[in-house]
Amino acid sequence: MYHAVIMAGGTGSRLWPVSRRATPKQLLKLAGDDTMFQHSVYRMAPLMGPEQVYVVARADLISALSAQVPTLPGENYIVEPEGRGTAPAIALAAIHLLQSDPDAVMAVLTADHYIADTAAFRTTLSAAQDLALDGHLVTLGIEPLFASTGFGYIEQGSPGIPVDGLAVYDVAAFTEKPDAETAEAMLKSGNYVWNGGMFIWRAARILQEFERQMPVFHAQLMEIAATLGTPKYEDVLARVWPTVETETIDFGIMEGAEDVVVLPVEIGWSDVGSWASVFDVRPSDEDGNILLGRHESIDTANTLVYGGKRLIATIGVDNLIIVDTPDALLICRRGHEQDVKAIVSRLKAAGDETLY
Repeated sequence: MYHAVIMAGGTGSRLWPVSRRATPKQLLKLAGDDTMFQHSVYRMAPLMGPEQVYVVARADLISALSAQVPTLPGENYIVEPEGRGTAPAIALAAIHLLQSDPDAVMAVLTADHYIADTAAFRTTLSAAQDLALDGHLVTLGIEPLFASTGFGYIEQGSPGIPVDGLAVYDVAAFTEKPDAETAEAMLKSGNYVWNGGMFIWRAARILQEFERQMPVFHAQLMEIAATLGTPKYEDVLARVWPTVETETIDFGIMEGAEDVVVLPVEIGWSDVGSWASVFDVRPSDEDGNILLGRHESIDTANTLVYGGKRLIATIGVDNLIIVDTPDALLICRRGHEQDVKAIVSRLKAAGDETLY
């Protein structure tokens, strides 16, 4: 059976002060009337029902996530005792799926990305399932819109046989976030796509790669797997998980994996990774503003205002990002929004957990 595994453990620190550890961006309404998490679940229908959708998250987020999508079965939430990176989280989900479905195919997706063309997305996932059933590890490549230095890239190799009219390429290489000059060269070559962090494969197949490339972790995982469905599971997970190496799926598995293919897609994707990206997923007014919350403006242009109950008034401003919460106010010039993460780092160093 086909299953979605939605990774919901991130914090979205570049969207501070609204996105924090207790209220990460997947719980927020950044791109419309639904939260990012609701959007990630709802777009799977009618390809798969709620019983086929699994969520990997920290224990302290489960209550909020389940309240937003009450149709998801409680047993479909896979709890990480603590974050250890995407590689261990995906492997943990794989052993859960295999417990009840030895032939499980899993689409590893995100809880905090926006996709405008959900129909095209589901068509792509269906095609990717066919490839996964043939033993391929499939990744979705986002057609690049500009020479981004904030995304990883996938180099397309030899073309394969199209599936359902969609192009398929062998993956020649994964490249981490490049510098500006390299990103420009990649864009001009026309042979690279952005790495959107979405993967499709048979659960058993990806565990073979974990055994080959991360054998120490695989042994730890098998110790956990042996207790699934027994009273020992929680205790063994709590004991083993803190000793697991922190690793990403890209570094830990994909860069050295065998038989990896990429499907280039145009699905209206955005990672909504910073306040500037809200301009990509929300309509603006005739002056280029996005005004969310109570606001009055005079001579204001190209500005994002994200507020709550308090009235925000702007006069004679341009190209600003203004985000107001009860205990923190962010005022940032557009183009500097990536530096928000540095503010969060300072708050962490200061030790005030309520602010981050």
